[in-house]
Amino acid sequence: MSRIGKKPVELPSGVSASLSGQTIEVKGPKGTLSFNATDDVTITIDGNTVTVEPRGKSKRARQQWGMSRTIVANLVTGVTEGFKKELEIQGVGYRAQMQGNSLKLNLGLSHDVDFPVPAGVTVTCPKQTEIVVEGIDPQLVGQVAANIREWRAPEPYKGKGIRYKGEFIFRKEGKKK
Repeated sequence: MSRIGKKPVELPSGVSASLSGQTIEVKGPKGTLSFNATDDVTITIDGNTVTVEPRGKSKRARQQWGMSRTIVANLVTGVTEGFKKELEIQGVGYRAQMQGNSLKLNLGLSHDVDFPVPAGVTVTCPKQTEIVVEGIDPQLVGQVAANIREWRAPEPYKGKGIRYKGEFIFRKEGKKK
């Protein structure tokens, strides 16, 4: 039994949800998001709560039950609060700055990296060594943050590179004479 799937998703004030077939659309102060559920689950809206129930006892139906409920909860969180990933840059001369709609990264390469920011996500640089990625879609926010981190992932010897804020990098000892 899914313990996550049993919990109904509460809709806060200012958020409305509509259901058409297997597609749920959630509207809130920050925007609109939708999710197309599989045929293994049934989504129902009762007033200000959304419940997800499995159709049948199959393993796939139980898997989709918890996942679908979590995605619906993320839709509600996205249109009310939004999602945020923070990155920090470590290394001598490594820096980031916004130029128009692209993020300019100096990462010790022979050229500067111009990272175009996709629609639906906002990227800001409060400091030269900090990058904040914000948006209403958790998948898109996480993917953009991962793509930025991919340009210079932290290395284990000196820890130079782009890392998530609070991420621990296991450090290795260099070779000895």
